[in-house]
Amino acid sequence: MAITTTKSAFWKGFRDSAPFLFMASPFGFLFGVLAAEAGLIVQEAFAFSLTVFAGAAQFTALQLMQENAPLIIILISALAVNLRMAMYSASLTPYLGDAPMWQRAIAAYFIVDQSYALSIVQFETEPDMPLPQRVAYFFGTNAIITPAWVIATALGALVGTRIPESWGVDFVLPLAFLAMIGPMLRTPAHVAACFLAVATSLPAAALPYNLGLIVAGIAGMVAGAQAELWLARKNAKTEGAK
Repeated sequence: MAITTTKSAFWKGFRDSAPFLFMASPFGFLFGVLAAEAGLIVQEAFAFSLTVFAGAAQFTALQLMQENAPLIIILISALAVNLRMAMYSASLTPYLGDAPMWQRAIAAYFIVDQSYALSIVQFETEPDMPLPQRVAYFFGTNAIITPAWVIATALGALVGTRIPESWGVDFVLPLAFLAMIGPMLRTPAHVAACFLAVATSLPAAALPYNLGLIVAGIAGMVAGAQAELWLARKNAKTEGAK
């Protein structure tokens, strides 16, 4: 169904994001449980999710806190995990960059993997969408995920250590990222970045303080950039030969 109004754009974003509710809620619940096990009270866990609103970075910071890592390592690791948000922002700028400053400021807070993945696919599929409808769609993708995340965090912190380990709720984290990453591997550069990052992360897992994550992320970005350059040169030679 074609998007015809700002309201319909918002509700389309809402509907498109609904399936992620089944991942965001357990994901947030798990963070709340682990936060309680790490010694955070319910209010602290809730505030953590509400202010940071970056699941992977929160898990990284929490794990390093439990390992008594130096504060500088915690901050660098959390920032490194969240560097992808800068790339997301740059990718969305052609579509949302002309929005009023206050809308862009709020949107910057709400950029998460799900909202980016849904929005970039929608904007690329319908490049003629008016700016107000793009903004409405983007915020629609967060209308259900954001409250689900923070509420689930609070519930997880309330339950705390009473969740049996045999339930294995930690499987939700890799599933959530696999569900988002899979459909986005649309170019050779994407595939190169993904697989080199994975290949690097395995031996780099032995590094202390989760530094392997930073190494793998850098390797993946370099691989993706080099693949893009190689493809651009190849296409230029092909065009020149014609």
